[in-house]
Amino acid sequence: MTPLSNVELMLLQLIAECRQASGYDLLKLIDRRGYREWANIGTTSIYAGLKKLNDKGLIESEESGGKSGKGPMPTRFGITEVGREALRREIIASLSSTRERDNRFDLGLAALPFVEKGEAVEALRARLDFLAKALTNIRRSYESQGGSRLPLHVRALFLHPMNLIESEQAFVARFISECQEEMKEHADHH
Repeated sequence: MTPLSNVELMLLQLIAECRQASGYDLLKLIDRRGYREWANIGTTSIYAGLKKLNDKGLIESEESGGKSGKGPMPTRFGITEVGREALRREIIASLSSTRERDNRFDLGLAALPFVEKGEAVEALRARLDFLAKALTNIRRSYESQGGSRLPLHVRALFLHPMNLIESEQAFVARFISECQEEMKEHADHH
């Protein structure tokens, strides 16, 4: 079986956790957990992911004949045994061999010779501001959800990105200093 997309993996995990959930239930849980901030997951991709998981036989839908308010009862999804095994395989693969971040920043670092050092320093300072805002948002969400009282697996969803951001902030600050040293040395020699 082909590997699951990030959206499919997330949905399969949440359905397994909830035992049964509607698309609406999943949307609310995704918002509460902060997935939208760091996983770039939109509403359309959630419903497309549910359809793909259903088509692959990893989840099954249960249509209800009843009504909910003005519309029909929402379709609820449950994980299948095949889905549980796929989830287990994907979790093990994800924990053991995925990269910790997007490589777009690395591409920018590799292309540094094509911008002035001053421009690079300015961009990196803007990155520090960006990272500080992202960290503040994740911390705020973490605390509003219960902070250290959250279950371990939910805490990890907040603590891991916070730790990565803090590490990247330290790297960027050191790198800015190195760029500034090179700029000073270059100025001293000319």
